[in-house]
Amino acid sequence: MSMEVKRTNRAVYDTKYHLVWTPKHRKWILRGDIREKVNKIFDEISRNHGFEIDTMEITVDHVYIFLSFPPRYIIAIVVGMLKSINASVLFEEHPEVKKDLWGG
Repeated sequence: MSMEVKRTNRAVYDTKYHLVWTPKHRKWILRGDIREKVNKIFDEISRNHGFEIDTMEITVDHVYIFLSFPPRYIIAIVVGMLKSINASVLFEEHPEVKKDLWGG
């Protein structure tokens, strides 16, 4: 995806954010099908909310995301959405992740 000047009815913007997300205690949970699911969840969130992910790399204990989003959002809201939606879906579909992170 290209990162270029974007336009809305009330703004022209070119925002770029580099986010690093780590699971609790840097646990190595982002492997195999969980890694693929995290990738799909972030892609779906970005499509649904008008975010543009330029680069995303998922390692066993980190997610690196370089993204842009419309100025109607603030960074705290975007990070909150990415983390909360991702955690909700992962905990529902992979209960073992919740056990690994929270001890049961």
